[in-house]
Amino acid sequence: MISWNLKTRNVRPIGLDIGHSSIKMIQLAASGERISVLAADKARIDPNVNDDAQARRRDIVSAVKQMLARGGFQGRDVVSCLPNDKLNITSLRISEMEFDHLANVLRKEVVQRFGLDPDKDAMDHVVAGTVHQGDETKNELILFAVDDETIREHIDMLEELHLQPVAIDTVPCALFRGYERWQRREADKENTIVFVDIGSRFTTVVFGRGGEISFVKQIAIGGRRFAQEVSDKLSIPISEAERLRERIGIERGSNAWRPRAAEQTDGDTASELDASTRQVVVDAVSSVAEELAREISLCLRYFTVTFRGKRVERVVFSGGEAHEGILLNVLRRHLSVEIVIAEPLKGFDLSTERKNINLAGDRRGMLCEWAVAVGLGLKGLNETAVGVKA
Repeated sequence: MISWNLKTRNVRPIGLDIGHSSIKMIQLAASGERISVLAADKARIDPNVNDDAQARRRDIVSAVKQMLARGGFQGRDVVSCLPNDKLNITSLRISEMEFDHLANVLRKEVVQRFGLDPDKDAMDHVVAGTVHQGDETKNELILFAVDDETIREHIDMLEELHLQPVAIDTVPCALFRGYERWQRREADKENTIVFVDIGSRFTTVVFGRGGEISFVKQIAIGGRRFAQEVSDKLSIPISEAERLRERIGIERGSNAWRPRAAEQTDGDTASELDASTRQVVVDAVSSVAEELAREISLCLRYFTVTFRGKRVERVVFSGGEAHEGILLNVLRRHLSVEIVIAEPLKGFDLSTERKNINLAGDRRGMLCEWAVAVGLGLKGLNETAVGVKA
């Protein structure tokens, strides 16, 4: 039973972000314009289980149960998101005449583009705006679709954890929701902000303007690709490549970053890497960074051509790879807009029940890797972004 105190504090459902490298859980409470963090926790996922669906599920279930057992979270309502590799997204343009028969148009698109069954599988859409194509004005839509089996497996896992799914969301919508509240000022309504979340396997790009999503793109490049490139160049296991990136201060930020003293062991400092190894790592990361920067540049080009006159104000980066110094330097060369690192918990009260708040992992204190989890935790609070309902 929900207590009176729970009601008055307007405790939100748990936001559960299950990625490929980590799990993040956060619970928020809202009172007017004030948002507090009641509880937060994080666990790593063993990278060796990601290619084994059953082993990965066991790892996730075990980790989430431990986080719940620590007692910081209230209730068992949860908002989670579908994995990026299972989500189908596309943009499409339809005429005013087709818009009058939107349901039939979307059903046809789901079959033709994704090979899904509209009578069984889930789909949703966002109206991104109007565009001019020749002498005709058309509606630009973003279509989301996912197969029924993926949703059933996801809900089954939540039920195994004794969690009650309030909604199942998507990474792009959760990402946008976490920052939409900063776009409510009149001065911001005409500006377009691009949100880029760089995860382990995917990079999610979301264009937002006036409280609405205008464009979404998922790019199959993430931190894993950086490590894979290093692994290939040095002929070492990918796990060692990941550790090597961290040792030379690339994974979590600029080259000035060094592991904390408690994490260092004899012979295990970045300064002891030979120059040739360091250069191989830098070159490997740079090559992937250039590829990712080109993909993001193409997104910017598509947006500016499609929505003429809509200026991009800045690009906000979040995710576990948002502090990748080489990538940010490459992006600054490719993109002619301001680049900033996200602060998804900016303005939130972190003092309440601090003992229940474990935001470890972001040593710069900006907590940019929590962007998706925060967006999930905010779902239903002044809702504007779409999600796939459970």
